[in-house]
Amino acid sequence: MKVTAVPALEDNYIWFIEQGDQVIVVDPGQGEPVLNYLKEHHLNPLAVLLTHKHADHTAGVEAIKTNFPEVVVYGPTETQDWNDRTLTPDQSFSVGDFTFKTALTAGHTAGHISYLLENHLFCGDALFMAGCGRVFTGDYAAQFAALQWFKQLPDQTFVYAGHEYSLTNLRFAQRVSPHHQPIRQALALVQDLRDQGQMTLPSTIGQEKAINPFLRANSLAEFIQLRKVRDDFS
Repeated sequence: MKVTAVPALEDNYIWFIEQGDQVIVVDPGQGEPVLNYLKEHHLNPLAVLLTHKHADHTAGVEAIKTNFPEVVVYGPTETQDWNDRTLTPDQSFSVGDFTFKTALTAGHTAGHISYLLENHLFCGDALFMAGCGRVFTGDYAAQFAALQWFKQLPDQTFVYAGHEYSLTNLRFAQRVSPHHQPIRQALALVQDLRDQGQMTLPSTIGQEKAINPFLRANSLAEFIQLRKVRDDFS
């Protein structure tokens, strides 16, 4: 199995889970980069996995289905306009040789789900390197609960987030914890990668527990305070 990212839009990543000539596409925010990648690498898409309803994660579905009508689209209830199969939290399902488990990771949207494939986590906008998504629902308790679920995953779990936000997130993390050495080290590494035009993902759960201020928050009140300050940080 190989997991590959294809950049899309301004800072999105579309993830490809590849095995042989077959592939599963996660959160296609654009169609053209997906179709180009499939053609270039001679891949046959089996399925599309959607984490939530925002257009920058779903806008490519139509183009994929038009070119590959047999592709099965999986997603939560909030993406039912695109779904062939609607999933519920804590559900296991198989695509080809892969078995996924879903988890409700709401807050960014009400029905946001994440997908766990062995030690690979596809978490959309629920968790980023050193960050998490804006809580557009206003349900901070749901987002905090999602973070607690992420924290209980094994440290070696790879985190495939939906956006390249690592540099800004780490700058914020250093602002709130200026003397925390793991954050300083991660920021230096990420700055170097971005200066070279390279991606910073995937992260791991172990790394996030060390550098992510939202995972390091000890209470819902602390999380809410951090998230509101982060909303105004640029």
